[in-house]
Amino acid sequence: MFWQLLPQFLVAGVTNGSIYALIGLGFCLIQNATGLVNFAQGDFVMLGAMVAISLMHAAEIPMIIAFPASIALVALVAVALEQGPLRLSRNRDILTLVMITVGASISFRGSSMMLWGKNAHIFPPLGGETPIVLWSAAILPQTLWILAISVVVLGLLYLFFHRTLLGKAVRAAADNPRGALLIGISVRKVVALAFALAGALGALAGILVTPVTSMSFDGGLMLGLKGFSAAILGGYGSTLGAVVGGLLLGILESLGAGFISSAYKDAFAFLILLGILFVRPAGLFGSARVKRV
Repeated sequence: MFWQLLPQFLVAGVTNGSIYALIGLGFCLIQNATGLVNFAQGDFVMLGAMVAISLMHAAEIPMIIAFPASIALVALVAVALEQGPLRLSRNRDILTLVMITVGASISFRGSSMMLWGKNAHIFPPLGGETPIVLWSAAILPQTLWILAISVVVLGLLYLFFHRTLLGKAVRAAADNPRGALLIGISVRKVVALAFALAGALGALAGILVTPVTSMSFDGGLMLGLKGFSAAILGGYGSTLGAVVGGLLLGILESLGAGFISSAYKDAFAFLILLGILFVRPAGLFGSARVKRV
């Protein structure tokens, strides 16, 4: 029985893990650019799904246009968060800025509840609902879309950061902001770009996961926490770590829910995180940093 169910649980785990990886990458982008933990990242996930649903149902815009439009709109919201409350804050202490993101998260959820209500929303999956049976696992076409788009996005991000001048400027500003300023890199623009990319990744994750699980005004909260857990698990700030951490978290969560109890599905993410951090506090791909005083 175990071996018969294992392929199905692995498919579900990799699917969820891909979503966690996209969200975790958003956390890492902002962390590397600013040193902040953006607790509004999960709300970008929710906003991406909700805006896409509104564009398709209320405005009757075709899906092929609604999806990229919603991603672009959420990216603008993320930039507005950085350009407004975060940049204009008089107190530049990290803790104060983090609390601003917490306040933004609460505001996003409250506004979304008033705008879209408390009910869960959904839109049709890409490719229909007829599953493909492979190795005793029923794979929905939406799952294949999630995996394919995630791989493409990760590949594009790698090429952007390692093969383009702008991507290298972002890495330079994240590694040494003062040195980047001295060679003419606008750190302010780099930070805005990091927020835009984080918002776009969050919105993309929301659009991909909604046909599978539905989305409500507070649906991004738990997804954001799991994406944060994936980033911590892989080594906070490591893009490779976020990907590996997300996939590992999704697989272990799926196996735990399938073979132990689905009632504790959401708790597995945090139990796994605590267990690994006890053994390796810096995460799987993190490294301890020594500060000289």
